[in-house]
Amino acid sequence: MKKANERLSVLILLMAFTGFTMGFPISNGSAQAAGESVLPAADKDYVVKLGYYNCDHMTAAPVAKDAGIFDELGLKVEVIGNAKVPEAMAAGQMDLGYIGFERTVRAYLKGCPIFIGAMNHLGGSYYLVLRNDIYEQYQKDRRVLLGKKLALGTEPEKNSPEWVTFTGKIGLPPDGKNYETFNMSDKDEFLAMKTGKLDGYTTCDPWGSMAEHDRSGRIVPEFTITRMPSGKWGACCVLSVNRNFAEAHPELARKMILAHSKAIQFIYTHPLRTAEIFARNYSVPLEVALMTIFRKTVAEDRTMRWDIHEENVREAVAWNLGTKTLDQAAATNDYTDTRYLREAGTEDFERFIREKVDPVFPLGMSYPDWKKKAYAVEGKAFQAAL
Repeated sequence: MKKANERLSVLILLMAFTGFTMGFPISNGSAQAAGESVLPAADKDYVVKLGYYNCDHMTAAPVAKDAGIFDELGLKVEVIGNAKVPEAMAAGQMDLGYIGFERTVRAYLKGCPIFIGAMNHLGGSYYLVLRNDIYEQYQKDRRVLLGKKLALGTEPEKNSPEWVTFTGKIGLPPDGKNYETFNMSDKDEFLAMKTGKLDGYTTCDPWGSMAEHDRSGRIVPEFTITRMPSGKWGACCVLSVNRNFAEAHPELARKMILAHSKAIQFIYTHPLRTAEIFARNYSVPLEVALMTIFRKTVAEDRTMRWDIHEENVREAVAWNLGTKTLDQAAATNDYTDTRYLREAGTEDFERFIREKVDPVFPLGMSYPDWKKKAYAVEGKAFQAAL
């Protein structure tokens, strides 16, 4: 009888082990056994609303969805592209969202229940793109930009620290009244310039790389800012959290931050699969998506990350106050809450880069070498014609 019980125990253990290694979805039971948190019963059917702008900095949103990270964590998430995050949060219609740093601070100061729950991107890859003929004129005389049709958004002198810094660098006035300005989505800007209705636009990728890829425009090198004027990294955009949502569903808030960190890890370690997801969600050729992910993960340093450092926040505040794109800034702790990040179970970012990324995709590697390695990691033959 004793031997029969021992055989039964071995069989149960073998079945459990086999089920796990065959890639079955992680159940709450197995997650709990592995030390992972389990959603309260009341949260299991809650559909989290996550917004993002159609910008390369915020690609963690579609990656978390299409790579199956939300499913692995047992999360039901509605991902909303090109969302108006602060407005939706103020109206109680959005739970989390990817958004620019200064817009987060402005929204908080106006009474929106919003806080920075995790970092997303430190800086880089924000461009001024000019149509080819305008770019050639710009090379001879930078004053050619005066009066031109430029999609700079509303009141760029008050809302774009990049524009204010750029115009100061080349000796042009920052006020939008000196240009014919437009407020359009990044994709519409690209199409308008391509058809000759715009002279240029400010944008994130893929629409900078897209213009150069199809040779309809050129990126102005003097415009792109990576590090702050002090030489240190700032904070370009963040994962913001609706305070009311976090207080009502703290475990969901922690799991969404964990999902964010896993999406960024996926971007670094699976760049080809990330580029395929990016190309599908942003409707661009795979080559443009690859160029974008290369810039994000290697060419500009490791600028996508989830951990929050007060130094980065302070640098971003100082830059915005200096360009007068922020009139004031509350105490950092008022709009930055690291509690959910600390409790989310995320890995240490620096150790992750050192152990999982540096040996495979080191800083300084060329784009062709990076692309070959990206294909090799997925066991696919490199397609040089892409």
